[in-house]
Amino acid sequence: MNWELMIKWTPRLLEGAWLTLELVGIAVLAGLILAIPLGVMRSSRLAWVRALPYGYIFFFRGTPLLVQLFLVYYGMAQFEAVRQSALWPVLRDPYWCAVITMTLHTAAYIAEILRGAIQAIPHGEIEAARALGMSRWQALLHIILPRAARIALPAYSNEVILMLKASALASTITLLELTGMSRTIIARTYQPVEIFLMAGVFYLLAAYALVRLFRLLEKRLRVDACQGR
Repeated sequence: MNWELMIKWTPRLLEGAWLTLELVGIAVLAGLILAIPLGVMRSSRLAWVRALPYGYIFFFRGTPLLVQLFLVYYGMAQFEAVRQSALWPVLRDPYWCAVITMTLHTAAYIAEILRGAIQAIPHGEIEAARALGMSRWQALLHIILPRAARIALPAYSNEVILMLKASALASTITLLELTGMSRTIIARTYQPVEIFLMAGVFYLLAAYALVRLFRLLEKRLRVDACQGR
């Protein structure tokens, strides 16, 4: 092992690691916001309400993230209307293309997680809320969504870890996140083993930190006790 080389390039890899965490953080938070109405609509009893989120979720869960990245980054530029629109400064930037694609992709998975969590809520709790005089919206905001959040938290944490690993695909559209930075350094040093080993360590540390963070959150929210009721 060339330890001197590894130490020399550590600051650059840290830059890439920070960009990776930034991409994942924005994507999973924005995806969660987008997924809440989608998950609520997917759990509706009305077929016409479920139709739109079903099509959205079917597409983004049924196609690879890499294909979606290419469609947004390379595909949108093929349309003259897009190049002439106000969105072009955003859609020509690989950073925002990666953020948009990752957000849309993870929102589909989180929406399905929320749908399952909502349907897992005992019907008696919802009936009790209605019996107390709550409207549908009040029951949704004060009973259903908080309860579903606790049920969905372990699965949501898994989705965050998966997005951390999937963020490596952003390197294919010229972003110098952790994987992209590693490939750039390897092109200069011709030392793939040391550089990819360091990148793997950074991914492991980030994943471990996220796992511990969600464990603490689950403990604070008493998710295990909630699940057993």
